[in-house]
Amino acid sequence: MTASALPILMYHHVSPAPGLVTVTPKNFVAQMAWLAANDYHTASCADLEGFLQGRPLPQRTVMITFDDGYLDNYVHAFPILRQYGLHAVIFAVTDWIGDGAARPHPVAGESGAPLLLNHNACTERIREGRADEAIVRWSEVECMRAAGSFEFQSHTASHTRWDKISGNAAEKSTALGRDLERSRETLRQRLGMLGTHLCWPQGYFDADYLSVARDQGFTHLYTTTPGSLRPDGDANKLPRIVVKDKGAAWFSSRIHLYSSPFLARWYGRLKGI
Repeated sequence: MTASALPILMYHHVSPAPGLVTVTPKNFVAQMAWLAANDYHTASCADLEGFLQGRPLPQRTVMITFDDGYLDNYVHAFPILRQYGLHAVIFAVTDWIGDGAARPHPVAGESGAPLLLNHNACTERIREGRADEAIVRWSEVECMRAAGSFEFQSHTASHTRWDKISGNAAEKSTALGRDLERSRETLRQRLGMLGTHLCWPQGYFDADYLSVARDQGFTHLYTTTPGSLRPDGDANKLPRIVVKDKGAAWFSSRIHLYSSPFLARWYGRLKGI
């Protein structure tokens, strides 16, 4: 049987440092172990594109996404995904990624593990120009990509909400266009790829944003709108599901719910979405 809907899961942090948008390593292990034990396929960006073009996916398929590219994605999420043979996407803020040697993996028994910060502390370090303390390095990106555990797409270059700081629509569109162009060019130079998938910072977009993204060559645009993707879904407005810091029982219930278009619509109406 083939999938009638694709749940796209949204994570930010996998870390023992408690805070916003964070799943503990213990719960992330439980969630990924459940996927592996139940023979789930984890979709790539190419798989999603094919799904919208009429190519079937296995009935048990999810897509795993991470926003921002935090260091804990490398320290904790990467080895867990690799252990279970699963695949995910990181939407990276390219201006935040720096150079330097790959940092140690505590789960591999390596010493000198980096300090992991909670979400608010990460935000503060980035604001202070100290993103390296919170965000993956290019060497770590290359390591995760070479292992096949992660692919990388754009979360813009600067994570700026241009609609909030621009004086008018024309200024907003120009600034966003430059931001997206820089992000895409950085991915091309660093990874040899011309990314076409974009995740909006804070999930915000409007008609101008959509037009600029299309002009810059982005064909698949990810939101924070809850729901699951159907084969006839809109590539301009891809829905995603927030994953909570809970174990396998909660996780499996959400996967089953969002794998059914009927149940997903019913749940959305129940929640007023």
